This record gives sequence, C-alpha cells and structure tokens, in this order.
Amino acid sequence: MNELKAAGIIDLELAKSYAECKRLNAQHGKTYYLATLLLPPAKRPFVHALYGFARYADEIVDDLASTLSDTEKAESLQNWGSSVLSDIKAGRSHDHIGAALVDTVKRFNIPISYFEAFLKSMQMDLTITQYQSYEDLMEYVYGSAAVIGLQMLPIIGTLSDEAYVAAEKLGVAFQLANFIRDVGEDLDRGRIYLPLQELAEHGVTRQMLEERILTREIKSALIEQIARVRRLQAEAASGIKLLAPESRACIEAASELYCGIVDEVEKIDYEIFKKRAKTSTWRRIKVAAPAYLRAIKAR
Repeated sequence: MNELKAAGIIDLELAKSYAECKRLNAQHGKTYYLATLLLPPAKRPFVHALYGFARYADEIVDDLASTLSDTEKAESLQNWGSSVLSDIKAGRSHDHIGAALVDTVKRFNIPISYFEAFLKSMQMDLTITQYQSYEDLMEYVYGSAAVIGLQMLPIIGTLSDEAYVAAEKLGVAFQLANFIRDVGEDLDRGRIYLPLQELAEHGVTRQMLEERILTREIKSALIEQIARVRRLQAEAASGIKLLAPESRACIEAASELYCGIVDEVEKIDYEIFKKRAKTSTWRRIKVAAPAYLRAIKAR
C-alpha cells in the first residue's frame, strides 16, 4: 500500500489491479520481483503492472494443467489480448490485470506496439514448435523479451535514447538464458527454442534432445549458446550507465541474476535434463545486498 501511495494510485479499482499484478510478480517472478524492490517505491507498481500483463498472457499459453487445446488457448489469448489492446486505445480498463496496465501505459506514454509484439509472440508459441535459424528466433524473442525492457525504460528513466539499444540486448540475453535452462521443460510443451541450424553445426538433432541424454554434441551446443548470452550481457552493460541513477542498481542486479542462470548451468555440468539450474538464495543475497545499498545511496 505504501508503494501505491508513493506512486499516487488512490483509485480503489486501480489499486486492486496493481495489487494483483504485484501478487503475480511476487509469486512467479522471484528474481524479477527481487530486482523490482531495488527501485524507488513510487516506480515499483508500474513495473508490477508490466509483469502482471506478461505473466497472465504467458499463463494462458503455457498452463500445462489446462484442458484447453492449443486452438482454444489461441482463441482465449486473442480475446483477452484484443480486449486489453482496445482498452489501451480507449485509455481505461476494468480488466483485473488490464486496469493497472492501461494506467501505466497512459502515465508513461508507452507505445502500444510493444504490447502488440508481445501478444504476437505468445500466439507464435501456440503454432510454432521450432526455429531454423537465430534470425527466425529473433522475431519471437523481440516480442517475448526485448519489448519488456523497452516498456520499462520510460518508467525507470533514461539519460539517453542509446539506452534503448542496450535494453533490447539485455532482454534478449535474459530470454536466451532461460531457453538454455529450460530445454527439458520446453520439450514437455513440444517446443525447441535453440536454433536448429546452430544445433546441427554441433551434430545435434531434435531427436537427440528428445532423448534427454546429455551428449558431447549437446554440451558443445550449449557452450556456444552460453557464450552468446554473455556477449549480449557485456554489450548491454554500458547502457545501464545511461539509466536514471536511482534505477541502475535494479537493472545491474537483474542482469547478474538473470544472465547468471548460465553460470548455474555450468555448475551442474550442463545436465539440464536431470537438474534445473537455479540461482541460489546465497547468490541472490550476495547480489541484492550491495545493490540495495547502491540504490539507497542513489536516491
């Protein structure tokens, strides 16, 4: 409630929507939520709203417990997404998630195209099960990840438009790190996100992945993918200096923790089919504690 008050959110319906978005963030986005706490309280509700929108759409697509077919999920996503997009254009929503999102978009003049791109990528998840090339994958990743960073920039503040390039790269790095960690889970959903052409260069086929046995070829392919994550993270690092000072610690922590997923993959010796690479509580504390001190100092 203090965050809402600090952000000037007093309307009861809006407050309930923002609270629901925060609940989704706290429940499902442990790392994202931790990083959000490093922002000034007045900025946090708006970041929660972005997460709530993305998470709710993702749940429609990826809910394995659902009895809905992919066709029915696509229809549900289309209906909900179209409704929220219409609400953004109208400037008001009564949807339990959309109300907070629309308010956030209005306050910060966030382009609707970012949300259209995100929903397009979610629709792709219901019709596309693999990508031949990295370039093919990037159409999906732009909407599923890069736009998340772009949406956040008006909220967290920038000193230069060059920060937008870095935000895209960092968003892509986050997503690629998740793809590496989640190969097994994505196979459960019938999907492979690692580009097939790049896998083939290491002698890896879809069938080999589906056998879920770590081979020398699969390990070699993962090493290449991890190198790309680190390269993108390094290229984005200078862009963090172009953010508003009070927001830098949040993004620095997010970068280390999200991209740090690939460190955890290495620690389990690439055994992604047997174990889930997780960022330890100790590492979260180790990253968050000094980041919190930097955040407080910047305010």
